[in-house]
Amino acid sequence: MKDPLRNTTPLPDGTVYSKKRNADSISVTSLKEYSHILNPRKIERLLEVSGRLKDVKIVDINATATGGGVAEMLYSAVPFINELGIENDWKIISGSQEYFECTKSIHNMLQGMEMAFQPDMVKTYCSAMDTYSGSALIDSDTDLVIVHDPQPAALGYHLKKPGQTWVWRCHIDIEEEVLDGNPSLRDFMKNWLEHYDAAIFTAAHYVITQWSLPKFIIPPFIDPLSEKNRELSQEEINKVLERYGIDRRIPIIAQIGRFDPWKGLDRTIAAYRLVRKEKKCQLILAGGFASDDPEGERIFTRICEETKDDSDIHVLNLSLVDRLANWKEVNALQRAADVIIQPSTREGFGLVITEALWKGKPVIADEVGAIPLQIREGDTGFFYRSPREAAQTLSYLLDKPDAAKVIGESGKQYVAEHFLMPDRIADWLMAIDMLINAKLDNQSCANCIISFHPWYKLSKRRSASIFPGCTANQ
Repeated sequence: MKDPLRNTTPLPDGTVYSKKRNADSISVTSLKEYSHILNPRKIERLLEVSGRLKDVKIVDINATATGGGVAEMLYSAVPFINELGIENDWKIISGSQEYFECTKSIHNMLQGMEMAFQPDMVKTYCSAMDTYSGSALIDSDTDLVIVHDPQPAALGYHLKKPGQTWVWRCHIDIEEEVLDGNPSLRDFMKNWLEHYDAAIFTAAHYVITQWSLPKFIIPPFIDPLSEKNRELSQEEINKVLERYGIDRRIPIIAQIGRFDPWKGLDRTIAAYRLVRKEKKCQLILAGGFASDDPEGERIFTRICEETKDDSDIHVLNLSLVDRLANWKEVNALQRAADVIIQPSTREGFGLVITEALWKGKPVIADEVGAIPLQIREGDTGFFYRSPREAAQTLSYLLDKPDAAKVIGESGKQYVAEHFLMPDRIADWLMAIDMLINAKLDNQSCANCIISFHPWYKLSKRRSASIFPGCTANQ
């Protein structure tokens, strides 16, 4: 299924998708097309809750329509919700290079990077957000606004109207201890979030209990029928490999995702080099730059320089000019890989891991953030602990393709049960139903935490390896 426009250009007011403004060129997959993937009970649940929200008008706001997991989810979710009969627009904010440098620093500090929260950051952030004061970004008849991540968080202060419900959705790896250790940052976030009616977090351990508002736990999702996750023919995969000069006959280790300081690219390279001493293999490091992330190009340049003498390391900057072409390339590279590695040092969720699991690939990822919600040691994947142990696991998986296949199949089944779009959209609509129809508010439910996903104690998520002969787990 193709979009009439292969890359969506926002309207001057930031609108990416709106049926009433005829900005609806993004293709949509009907619920019926998921019937062979989803349990019928899950489809019934989605239809039931969407039926209660037919008159609700929703707007999603984030910082970019290009690159990053938030934009990717919105490209599928917003048209899909409209297809269910609920009016849902999507808008993005704009800002200068200085503003996005500032918000990237705030993002990094919220994830635990040791930096001083400078008064200039507050000035830069507020100056950009002040331009939206009194703007027409949000229509007066909007019932609910969901604001994604820190970049547009101040909009609740500037634009919230009486009778509207505003929700802040946190997609990053955030911890209460980090806020307590940085009082200026803590107060900065609190000043904006006190204007919201609820917050959504990816996992239980991200919940900030000091914020007095209802809190929901709803994991992210992938769209299994999008261009990024649909089944590809071998011919389609081969064309992408040929385009980048990759020999499929040589075993492939791959890391796919943004060029970002938290993604553990140096760890991946170190593990690969240990494996390469023992056997012929190649490494693909492929990603792109989100428009709200100015660090990406600098990291890409550094990685290219550090790996330029190894012809078996392919560092690919996948163009985002054509969104669907980019998604297809990512899909093909993931499906071509023998093993996916993602040793991030911090990770809000890790949709690239979800994508790899869905494609039946064995995954090695660090036990950080919400990654343990996806990886069960020796069952759906393996945890990264050091370059040496990762290299042992990589060698094992490359040498034992049948064992790798078992891991991959287990991972795909786990994603099918927990992280596919229609089921998680039902969670989100149920949260809206609670906030609007059940009148859940700060007064009645300031300390409520409502989870739409099993509340795992992550320290107990490991299980013994199902492969007794795997030296990586001995």
